[in-house]
Amino acid sequence: MAALMRNVLVSCRLTAVRLPISVQVKRDVRALRRRPVRVIPPENQRDEREKRPKNAKEEEAQVSVHEKRRYDPVTKDKDLAPVQDGASERERTLELKYERATAGDKRLSKVVTIAKSKKFRERHGQVLLEGQRLLLDALDAGAVLQTLFFSRVDQLKTLPADKLKKANLIKIKFEDVKMWSDVVAPQGLMGIFGKPDHVKMKFPDVQVQNSLPLSLICDNVRDPGNLGTILRCAAGAGCSKVLLTKGCVDAWEPKVIRAGMGAHFRLPIITSIEWDTVSNYLSEDTKVFLADHFWQNLSNETTCSTNKAIDYGWISSDPRRQHKIQEDDYYSSSDEEEDGEAEIPNVRVQRYDEPWARGPSALVIGGETHGLSLESLLLAKETSGRRLYIPVVPGIDSLNSAMAASILLFEGRRQLITEGNKTY
Repeated sequence: MAALMRNVLVSCRLTAVRLPISVQVKRDVRALRRRPVRVIPPENQRDEREKRPKNAKEEEAQVSVHEKRRYDPVTKDKDLAPVQDGASERERTLELKYERATAGDKRLSKVVTIAKSKKFRERHGQVLLEGQRLLLDALDAGAVLQTLFFSRVDQLKTLPADKLKKANLIKIKFEDVKMWSDVVAPQGLMGIFGKPDHVKMKFPDVQVQNSLPLSLICDNVRDPGNLGTILRCAAGAGCSKVLLTKGCVDAWEPKVIRAGMGAHFRLPIITSIEWDTVSNYLSEDTKVFLADHFWQNLSNETTCSTNKAIDYGWISSDPRRQHKIQEDDYYSSSDEEEDGEAEIPNVRVQRYDEPWARGPSALVIGGETHGLSLESLLLAKETSGRRLYIPVVPGIDSLNSAMAASILLFEGRRQLITEGNKTY
């Protein structure tokens, strides 16, 4: 037995056993996956170390909330939008459906027609507003939005979602907006509204609380920029209303709306009024005053000797407007009639800074090209009004109508506040 074992040992050669490479790599990987031994710190340091990981996790969670991106639930657009903190579940789940405009869409050409055609606006009762601020002012005042064009989905979040549900939302290319708009830097946001009714509109409370018994009457103001600026001044001075007689530029023309800077939604603006109905919009004790720039060689007590229209430099020089006042005209009186015709009445002249606004007052502003109408003079005479002039350096024909309106309106505001001992 011993000999047998010795022979077996001699025949076997002892060599080093080498494992395959794959087996060695596997053993190394298994060794790396082993969990390290946890070191338990002393009790006095344990609380501080336990707080650190917790704070780190909270900070990481907060960062993930800010950086998290999801599909926009408001519009369900493919573009991802960041989740904002504080957003309610209602805002996150509210859905608004919109369409994408295609090439040759007839709805797009309607925008240009509304912007450039007064007849189209009046026939369809629609107006066009552009820009976020004007859209918000119109919606707050109760104007009805019919169609909204936008170039970016995130622009919908700047408008009240409940008021967008009933409107047609159409997404367009920004290049199309630049083609339609005459604004230097368009925002890519345009809306078609139903023409606002001053009776149904809700004006800001602060505007109503600071209004004064001061009305503005625009006569033959045909420049859009001037009219928009005048409306803006009327809102700033606290006018109770603005009356536009026939012959003025359309108050809802886009250029007028932009120059007005939201004045259309801060006070009543009544358009296309005939002169024989102007008094219906004024109280019985209202005095009518005229903005006059023909004041040279005139004093408070003197009047023109010939008493003809040409003597009033501020009255229209258009032959078509220098009509004779017939016997049955609304403002003619029997003591001024001669052979069926009435002479133009004289109205006293005074400086604009002398007292004139001591009660309900109305100021008439005429256009620079055509001037005031004869009807405005008759109305001033009928209400015991005055012609107000602003002294300027000799050689200057007149002031810009918008500038003259601002000077006179704010002077009227000052006098009314002083008379009523009011503070604003």
